[in-house]
Amino acid sequence: MIRVAFTLIGGKNWTGGYNYLLNLLRVITARRSGAVQPVLFFGANIDADEVRPFRTIDGVKIVTSSALNTDWRFASLFRSVLLGADPTIRRLLNDHRIDVVFENAQFHGARLGIPAIAWIPDFQHRELPHLFSRAAWWKRELGFRVQIAAGRTIMLSSHDARDACERYYRATVGRTHVVRFAVPSEHRPCTNEVHRVQKIYGLPERYFYLPNQFWQHKNHLLVIDALALLKQKHPDIVVVASGKQLDPYKPEHFQRILSRLEEVDLKDQFRLLGLIPYEHIAPLMVGSIAVLNPSLFEGWSTTVEEARALQVPMVLSDLPVHKEQVDGNARFFDRISAPSLADALRQTWQEQSPSAPSAATVPTSITDPVNRFADDFVDLVQQVAGAHP
Repeated sequence: MIRVAFTLIGGKNWTGGYNYLLNLLRVITARRSGAVQPVLFFGANIDADEVRPFRTIDGVKIVTSSALNTDWRFASLFRSVLLGADPTIRRLLNDHRIDVVFENAQFHGARLGIPAIAWIPDFQHRELPHLFSRAAWWKRELGFRVQIAAGRTIMLSSHDARDACERYYRATVGRTHVVRFAVPSEHRPCTNEVHRVQKIYGLPERYFYLPNQFWQHKNHLLVIDALALLKQKHPDIVVVASGKQLDPYKPEHFQRILSRLEEVDLKDQFRLLGLIPYEHIAPLMVGSIAVLNPSLFEGWSTTVEEARALQVPMVLSDLPVHKEQVDGNARFFDRISAPSLADALRQTWQEQSPSAPSAATVPTSITDPVNRFADDFVDLVQQVAGAHP
């Protein structure tokens, strides 16, 4: 088997990245267990709660090393750029017989001596630069540039992201590979489970569900404006929103949401649940009229992928990547138009039966997207490993 090194993606500040890695390892160990041996490296100071879910995945080898402690990351990056590799990291990888390194936001150097795949989730800083401080913009940009200059194979989650990558970074043409993320639909919650979770949060029988972190580009303010337009004639339309209530780039953003809610008096129509247990998300999706994603930008939406796996109806912003992701099988609206969203919510609300949790409206693909995800990832690993003598 090809031994592939992974390090933690995301965490408390980016649960999407954390869940992406968790799902990727679950998928490749379940679907292609004989092809790849994942070796997951953690710092010695990592929170035990962050490690625990990975320990439950059969087939994943976990290595803990102080060389990967978060407070040493900048020094390691400095050595990797200056020397071509951090000698401590290179020795650690060689000691564990690593064949391929999977990089996210952690660059290990141009002369690491081990082939590497750089996963770039999106190009939001290029598409929506006004949402980043100058320092945050350059941090992302320089990270991408050093990986590209080092000759990394670039892995992307959508054709839309590949088009952006090759447009902004011409040197990547011919080195980009699309591996479309998918989640298994192993367990669709039953009606009793749906009702149990709805009761925990005191939810009405009918609602739209918006499970996104409260970052500015997730576009929650547009939802509030749309509900304000609907308030007079459709005061019964409710949107339930869960997710971490902090934008690390715009810490004041959540307060703007609260102020806007107070201004239009919509606290009953726009319900805030905060950060909830992951296992509650599927029941809330299945119990909803539809899953809503009003985002201004996505690389490949985990929210949409989970809703698709559960075969829940969706109301989505008109992003090209959303249309690619669901093959057009959703109701779309103009992502900068509150009237367009209001109309989409009204139509969906009136069409869906109030008598039961959401029925499946998204057709199942003949090709299992989870098998495709596993196969495409393993094929890329084998290609990268085989190209390195």
